[in-house]
Amino acid sequence: MKPNLWRGKTVRRMHVMVKPMGPVCNLGCSYCYYLAKQVILTTENHWRMTDEVLEAFIRQYFQGQNYKEVVFSWQGGEPTLLGVDFFRKVVELQKRYCPPHVRCENDLQTNGTLLDEAWCEFLGEHRFLVGLSLDGPKELHDYYRKDKAGQGSFDRVFRAAQLLRKHRINFATLSSVNLLTAKYPLQVYRFLRDEVGAKRLQFIPIVEPVGFWYTPPQYWKKQLLPVDGSPQARPDHPDSVVEDWCVDPDDWGEFLCRIFDEWYRKDLGRIYVHYFDAAVETWMGRVSPLCTQAPMCGKGLALEHDGSVYACDHYVFPDYRLGNILTQPLAEMAYSEGQERFGKDKEGTLPQYCRRCEYEFACFGECPKNRFLKTPDGEPGLNYLCRGWKRFFSHIDPHIQRIVRSLGAPVVKEAMTPPAESWHPQKSP
Repeated sequence: MKPNLWRGKTVRRMHVMVKPMGPVCNLGCSYCYYLAKQVILTTENHWRMTDEVLEAFIRQYFQGQNYKEVVFSWQGGEPTLLGVDFFRKVVELQKRYCPPHVRCENDLQTNGTLLDEAWCEFLGEHRFLVGLSLDGPKELHDYYRKDKAGQGSFDRVFRAAQLLRKHRINFATLSSVNLLTAKYPLQVYRFLRDEVGAKRLQFIPIVEPVGFWYTPPQYWKKQLLPVDGSPQARPDHPDSVVEDWCVDPDDWGEFLCRIFDEWYRKDLGRIYVHYFDAAVETWMGRVSPLCTQAPMCGKGLALEHDGSVYACDHYVFPDYRLGNILTQPLAEMAYSEGQERFGKDKEGTLPQYCRRCEYEFACFGECPKNRFLKTPDGEPGLNYLCRGWKRFFSHIDPHIQRIVRSLGAPVVKEAMTPPAESWHPQKSP
C-alpha cells in the first residue's frame, strides 16, 4: 500500500480532544462517564487549564502535524464554563502558531445551557463547529439530563439551538441513546430534524459496565464476563454487566434501523447522520471515517486540563496515561510505539467469532471499551452491542449497496487491514 502523502511527505496527523475544564460540568447527567474522572484525576489548579498548558498545547499541536488542516476539538466536562475570554485567547494563540498555508478549524462540544448572544457572536465570527448535546423531546431529554439541583436542562438547551440557528452557526446535535430514548427512535429523529432544524445528527450509544468509575477498559475479570444473549448481558437484569441506564443491544439495532428507514425515504442527501454516511464509505471499500468502526483506533487522544495526555478520552485512567505536554513533546506521545500498539490492538484482539462475521469490514468489533461479553462459544472480547450492530448492518445492506452503485462505485464488502505505512493518528469527523 502506498504511503499517505501530502506535498510529497508522509502525513503526520493527530487529533486531540481537549478537556480544558477537565470533568467539571454544570449538569449532573445520570449516564455521564466523564464526571467519574473527578474521582480518578487530581488537580492543583481548580480544574482550569492554565495559560502555560494552553500555549504549550497549541504550539505543539501545530508542530506535531504537517497536514493542510489542523482541527482543535474542545470538550469536557463543560468547556463553556471557562467563558468566552478563554476561547478568545485560544484564537489568538492559534493565529500566532499556525503555519502558513495551513487551515485551522475549531469544534466545541457543549451542553448548550450557557450559550447566549455573546457566545454565539464569538462562535459565528470564528466559525466554530458546535456540537450540541440534545437527546430528543423534553420528556426524553430531561429524564437523565438534569442539572445539579435536579432540574431538567431541556428548555435551556433548546434555547441554545434557536440561538445557533439565529446566528447561522454550523452545528450538529449529539444525542445519547440510552435505555429510555432507544425505545423512541422516530420521535427523537423527527424532533431533531423538524423542530430543532439540525442538518447533522450524531447518535451515541450509552454503554458503561458496572464499576466503570474505577475499572479501566480491558481490565475486566474475564471469568465474570457474561455470554452474549444471556440475561446478564442486558441492562434490566439485577446482575447485569452494565449500568441500568445503558441501551439494550437489541434496542440499539432497532433504533438505528427505524431511523435509517425514515432517512432513506425522506432525507437521503439532505440530512447527515454519521453512521449512515460512514456505511456508504465502508461499503465502497474505504476505511471508515469513524474511529469506532475503523480497523485501528488510538486516533483520538485526550488532553486533560493539567497537560496530561491519555490514549483516548474513554481511557482516561492512570493505566493509559502517556505523559504530560509540559515535560514531553505531544508528537512523541502521539506517534509512540505504545500508542501505535494501542491502536492496532483494536483489530488484533478480535475474537474468531468477529473474524467470521460477514460485517467485520463495517465494524471491526466497534469500540474496544465495549468489548466485555463472551461470544456464544465462550471466547472473551465480544462487543456488548454486537447483536444490535448485526441487526443494523443486515438491514441497511441492500439499501447501502444501491446508494454506492448510484454513485458509480463498486460495492466492496471485505475486511480492510491497517495501512502498511507508518502509523499516524488522524481525526475521525
